[in-house]
Amino acid sequence: MSTSAEELINHLERPLGRGHSPDDAFTGAAGGAACGDVIRVSIALDTDSADGSIRDAGFDASGCGATVAAGSAAVRLLRGAPLLGAARIGAQEIADELGGLSAAKHHAAELAADALHRALGGAARACAALSRSAGRTLVAMSGGVDSAVAALLVSEAGAQAVGVTLELWSDPENDGDLSCCSAQAVRGARELAHSLDMPHLSIDLRAEFRAGVVDGWVADHAAGLTPNPCVRCNGQVRLDAMLELADRLGSETLATGHYARVAEGPPGPLLRTATDAAKDQSYVLSALAPASLARLRFPLGALHKPQVRELAERAGLGVARRRDSQDLCFLAGTRHSAFLERHGGLGRRPGRIVDLDGGTLGEHSGAHVYTVGQRHGLGISASEPLYVLATDARANTVTVGPRRELLARDLAVSGVTLHRQGSCVDSVRVRAHGRLFACRLAGDLQAGRHAAVAVELDEAAERTAPGQIACLYTGDLVVGYGTIAA
Repeated sequence: MSTSAEELINHLERPLGRGHSPDDAFTGAAGGAACGDVIRVSIALDTDSADGSIRDAGFDASGCGATVAAGSAAVRLLRGAPLLGAARIGAQEIADELGGLSAAKHHAAELAADALHRALGGAARACAALSRSAGRTLVAMSGGVDSAVAALLVSEAGAQAVGVTLELWSDPENDGDLSCCSAQAVRGARELAHSLDMPHLSIDLRAEFRAGVVDGWVADHAAGLTPNPCVRCNGQVRLDAMLELADRLGSETLATGHYARVAEGPPGPLLRTATDAAKDQSYVLSALAPASLARLRFPLGALHKPQVRELAERAGLGVARRRDSQDLCFLAGTRHSAFLERHGGLGRRPGRIVDLDGGTLGEHSGAHVYTVGQRHGLGISASEPLYVLATDARANTVTVGPRRELLARDLAVSGVTLHRQGSCVDSVRVRAHGRLFACRLAGDLQAGRHAAVAVELDEAAERTAPGQIACLYTGDLVVGYGTIAA
């Protein structure tokens, strides 16, 4: 009998840690109805050790024998391993521990790795306390080319790069392959990190993401607003969670694949636009607090997208030509209206499309799926193109008119945060990749929070939907942001 067969039989006949759950354990599960195999891996950290070693581990499994053997192999690899060493364990390491698995049985190793990493992420987030290391950088990884190259550049600069991916959303109606935060994306990012010889951790942030982003997005639509969930996610949920994990892992910094830069200087750092204006993401990062910004690193900030793809190809990364995600991560192939109906109860609600005089021009399916400035999808004909000028959620009406009625030279912005004096603001952006409009703020405004601010534009511009973000600049620096009011 070959050594590989002996290893597999040993784990099948005498599975290590089966049915055992350590005290104070964190448990991760994988599998389900689709394949019939389910595995749960439980781990406990030694919180007194400098490297957060795995004090104990156990598992349970149902399904085929290969799944049981994979769980046993995972336990053997985990026990006594340092936290970041355990973060290097993937499906291939589990298969190797079993002496190799056929392609048909490799799925068992993948399930065991998924369960292991869910347990590991929960433990790391809750109780890890690794010694501080000046050379350690946590790198946010989505499985795409941008974050992969960011990780590559961090490693090439001599830092110990540790990958992290957030699982933010799970919906069977979504296309997980199109999302940067699905279970499929987490697995892809982990495999990518391991191919770069990096430890990788994943965090289940689904509850926080729903409460902090999706619920508000749905509620704002019900109220007739058009919110920007990416700004809210980056400023209040996603990056904060990763910075907290960085603290747990003894890392002072977090690197991401965003196209942005940081400008240092008193009284604190400011976000700066990227060199590649077409990819600049300063708008969606505008709600970052200065304390968070001080710890963030943007390795792609001075690069153009073609350079990033070239670096990925030169390094042999399989994601070098992967197309960028276009949808909101929680939509991922799901229609906007279908998502609002399924998760917010905002179904079809016929109402009137009216002109500025209140005359009925047609019927819509629900005011909550229309937004100010929208032209297409109105289903009415007229002598000139018509645009949505306003929506009224209470009356369930959509008001339309010619483009000239959208133009305005002032903008009402609520809940404004200014990092510098208002007098320094010289431009505003009201869409993620929209143009900058020259402007000034009315009144003598000091740095801090302001309930309402009037933005005076130098030229008339199309009004933007209430609920969107107004990002305020001085030159190429972000000095504030707020929410566009009705």
